Amino acid sequence: MPTYDYRCDTNGRVVEVSHRMSEQLMTWGELCARAGQEPGDTPTEAPVHRLATGGNIISSTSRGSGAAPLPACGSGACCQGGMCGLN
Repeated sequence: MPTYDYRCDTNGRVVEVSHRMSEQLMTWGELCARAGQEPGDTPTEAPVHRLATGGNIISSTSRGSGAAPLPACGSGACCQGGMCGLN
């Protein structure tokens, strides 16, 4: 299931949650419930906005590895025009 980052304008916090692509969280209360955290002093009706992060698929093998993905061609160099002669 993809993960999405939501920002609350009231408290400035960004929270990452996982949900179906068809879902959209609208309030701080909905976001906290999905993330399994307490809303704290922020009103539960405070609006939240999904950030344009593209949604990421998280799997148990990729979560928290801290390693950047390898470049497509393996050389680490930019390929002119998007084509790599090494592939």
